[in-house]
This record gives sequence, C-alpha cells and structure tokens, in this order.
Amino acid sequence: MNYTFNGKNIRIPDDTLEKMVKLLGITKEEAIQTWLEDEGFLENPEQNALCQKAKESGIMRTIHDAKAITPVKTQRERVKKENPTKEKIIAEIAKLLVEFAENVTVVNDSKIIEFSMGDKEFKLDLIQKRKKKGE
Repeated sequence: MNYTFNGKNIRIPDDTLEKMVKLLGITKEEAIQTWLEDEGFLENPEQNALCQKAKESGIMRTIHDAKAITPVKTQRERVKKENPTKEKIIAEIAKLLVEFAENVTVVNDSKIIEFSMGDKEFKLDLIQKRKKKGE
C-alpha cells in the first residue's frame, strides 16, 4: 500500500497491515499509525517511555551480550586394553635384542621397542591384525 505522509509517498507492506489488524484487533488506520510509529515516522510518547525504561534497566545489554552456552567437551581417558600375547612377544624380542644391539628400550609394553646398532637407530612396532568380518 502506498501512503502519503507529510508529502512523502511511503510504501507499507499490505501483509504487515493485515497481520496487525488481525492479531491486534485494530482498524486499518490504527495499523497504519502503528507502523509509522514503529518505523520512526511518527513519535509515540508511550512507546518512547517504554524504550527509555528498557535502556535504563540494561535488559537489552544483557540480551545482546548473551552468548550460547555450549558444554565443554572433555576427552574421555583412554583405557589401555591389556594384551598379554603382545606383551610376551615384546619382552622376548627385547631379551633377544640385548645380546647384539645397544640402547634397547621398551617404549610401550605391548607395542614398541627402540634400539640402536652402531650409529643407526631402529624402532620396532608390533601390530596385531584383526580377524576379517566373515570369519
């Protein structure tokens, strides 16, 4: 709808006016006046007083400064699965390596051994294969 206000043509959305009339139970003229007040074309002392009261209370500041509270995700502590077979293999290999290698270190009881021979360093990583799903 085109509305002339103080010599200016103002376009007011028809659907907005219809919603105001329906929801607020006011006439079309009152809806136009309300729209003009909301958009700042007209001054409404009651509306200005309410806006000032809201500014003074600080409620708008807390609304705009508010942030969504997201829970802090903490990583679960991983539980090391015991594997006596792998631990036995690592222990036996470490005993064997001591005979001919230097600086034999078991880094992980069921996985890694590090050692050196001469000026070269080595790392053994024991990996157990999983059974295939069909078996």
